Amino acid sequence: MAQKKILVICRGREAREIKSILAQIAIPFDFAFTATDIKRKIRRGDVACALFDNDAFSGGLDSKRLDFLKILRTSGKSFIFLSSSSSFCLAEEAESFGASEIVIRPYNYRELILRINSCYHKKVRITCMGGGTGLFNLLMGLKKLPHVLINSIVAMSDDGGSTGKLRESFGMLPPGDVRRSLVALSNAPLLMNEVLQHRFRKGGEKYQGHNFGNLFLTALNEITGSMKEGVRCLGDILNIQGIVIPVTDTNVRLMAMFEHGKIIRGENKIDLAEGRNPKLRIKGLWHEPCAVCNIDAFASILNADVVVIGPGDLFTSVITNLIVEHIPEALARTRAKKVYVCNLMTKPGETAHYGVFEHVREIINYMRGDYLDYIVVSNSKVSKRLLGLYKAKGQFPVKLGDLEKIKKITKAKVIRADITHQTELVRHDSDKLKNVIQRIIKI
Repeated sequence: MAQKKILVICRGREAREIKSILAQIAIPFDFAFTATDIKRKIRRGDVACALFDNDAFSGGLDSKRLDFLKILRTSGKSFIFLSSSSSFCLAEEAESFGASEIVIRPYNYRELILRINSCYHKKVRITCMGGGTGLFNLLMGLKKLPHVLINSIVAMSDDGGSTGKLRESFGMLPPGDVRRSLVALSNAPLLMNEVLQHRFRKGGEKYQGHNFGNLFLTALNEITGSMKEGVRCLGDILNIQGIVIPVTDTNVRLMAMFEHGKIIRGENKIDLAEGRNPKLRIKGLWHEPCAVCNIDAFASILNADVVVIGPGDLFTSVITNLIVEHIPEALARTRAKKVYVCNLMTKPGETAHYGVFEHVREIINYMRGDYLDYIVVSNSKVSKRLLGLYKAKGQFPVKLGDLEKIKKITKAKVIRADITHQTELVRHDSDKLKNVIQRIIKI
């Protein structure tokens, strides 16, 4: 049986470039330039999907461009929408015509190939959103799933430790959380991943406490001119199994107002809860300046089959993404299954005495609507030894509480599952999380 083709709707220099890429990955292709050609070829059984280059038909050819998109929408075939415009409205238009992938120029070759393969082989597209060790553990599990494309949207508000020092010294976006996502999705040798995670114990003020991967990303940020391109380059070096996307290109600080009226500036200070009652609740969270969504993050949510929010510190790792401009709109618009993975333990200074209800309530509040489809909650039994250790730090298991109360604020189905790994800490187990998400994909 002959291998199926990709129908390329493109012309000129861009067509030669696409032809070169498809030749590298050994996928047959055919070209179409007119409505008659597209109608005839797209319906053929030997065409798997299409790639539409919006730039080739913009400007004075706008009516023709819309005609072509209408043909693609009615064909029932998935297609990639390629454009040099970073307009959110254009991304929404492409999604409304049924685009399964939206790729913005200038694109990264490895990422474009991943998206072409995803469309051609009809892979499940999973977009994860968070930060810290929670996102790392989730990605470590999901990358073991067959036939998926993983997008990791990473928070950009970290300002503690090595990351904080580099932000102050270089005026750059924080490298720590994106480094963790890159390592989690890496197919590089184990030693390379260990090198990237290595933290210097000597070297005085200049080097002690710094993470090598953070320094590597700092160098790439300076060489390429942006964190976004630096992340792409390190993704190429590590041959990552997916795509890592900073949620914003804006250099922001996280701000929180607590119930006693005090405003705390900076994720690290919010997180550590020093100098304030750790039981005080956060009443408002925002960025200064206002964070504008990375168009690639916006598109990855629109095009996802599953969006996983969390796990991670509720406000400083998870909600910090939801308050980025255009993220709530993308979550409202996407047809993906939206899954919230609830935290295992409370956190003084952020979620003291929070149960599942309070976690879900805050997620819905900052999403600006009940868009959740599933809530994953742990039913694992924590050992008495660990309960004692956590209690000494003012931390307790996040309890399900009154299920009927939760149902009053969300339509989402609550899934209770054993998802923990317990050693000296209680953490989400990568493989157990993977299994739960796999079941949700099949529902």
